[in-house]
Amino acid sequence: MKIVADENIPLLHECFGSLGEVVALQGREITAGDIADADALLVRSVTKVNEALLAQASSLRFVGSCTAGVDHIDQQALARRGVSFANAPGCNARSVVEYVLCALDILADRDGFVLEARKVGIVGHGQVGSRLYQALAKLGVEVMAYDPLCERTPGIRFEELDTLIQTCDVIALHTPLTRDEDFSTYHMFDYEKLSQIKPGSILINGGRGPVIDNQALLKVLEDGLDISVVLDVWEHEPDVDLDLLARVDIGTPHIAGYSLDGKISGTEMVYKGLCQTFGLPARVRLAAITPMPALKRIGFNDSASAAQAAGIAMKSVYDLRRDDALMRRLASMDKDARCIEFDRMRKSYRERREFSTLTVQARKCEAQVQERLKALGFHLQES
Repeated sequence: MKIVADENIPLLHECFGSLGEVVALQGREITAGDIADADALLVRSVTKVNEALLAQASSLRFVGSCTAGVDHIDQQALARRGVSFANAPGCNARSVVEYVLCALDILADRDGFVLEARKVGIVGHGQVGSRLYQALAKLGVEVMAYDPLCERTPGIRFEELDTLIQTCDVIALHTPLTRDEDFSTYHMFDYEKLSQIKPGSILINGGRGPVIDNQALLKVLEDGLDISVVLDVWEHEPDVDLDLLARVDIGTPHIAGYSLDGKISGTEMVYKGLCQTFGLPARVRLAAITPMPALKRIGFNDSASAAQAAGIAMKSVYDLRRDDALMRRLASMDKDARCIEFDRMRKSYRERREFSTLTVQARKCEAQVQERLKALGFHLQES
């Protein structure tokens, strides 16, 4: 079996090496010729799997995307060729939730607000949005959601989009990119919608870049709209708009879902899908080969407040300011260089773990401290 794969898939050779020949290539550079005699193709979001790529793929039986999103995959083209497909829904959802929580923690430190006093609106109640809703609710934050395609669930507060935009202090976007006539998310946040956001609010896009009209966002910021903006995704990636980058409060290179734990989960889901397609036993156990985190345990004494403990614990696992600082270097590069650097930052992204990999000793702390850490997803040491 010949398997062509994006070289950035973690544990690629450990998982798939025993199944056949693995040819690892740069995801953005995979061509029709590369997969002409391949039996399986494994990608991440930078590879566009479409008619052009599949034109010569006479022996292809399986395509797997080790990502949650599928807007880079022409599933109809695969179906016409009888090619099986698997992706990894929800694999990086926790990673994106933690990105949002870390961004809010940094802005709260900078601007002196308390998250529990803010009203948060989540656009999109899917894999990421629903988990973010639950996390914020556990933290005691007032939260609402907008998703016209989501079944109404008891205990979840849904509102119309205009109501959410006009009343929330934080707006977090976690929708797929669609161009459906009835429920298109392309440029969902145009100049009109952006102008409705309350001054002093925070806008976070951790979903897909074109959900926000980036030129409209730049215009409202230039016109003086007083909001804080966190962008992990951009229109026309990897060609980031430098004028917009200069005006956002936190900017990162599409890495919100890039925790090692989330990526390995995506690898595992596609590995199982490939084995099922080819009738092979899934012998690899990812838990057994997942690297140990560099930081395994921290502790707090009885003087720590809930806010102090939460902030220290979060930043010890993931300090978002580092990614923002690296992103700012694009401002000094020409177009070709910054496109290369944007992809390099993603390809060479450092190992980042999720909150659950850190054990926190807080037995001597007040119950409020322990509750806050547990709500964030940290593992509390029992004894």
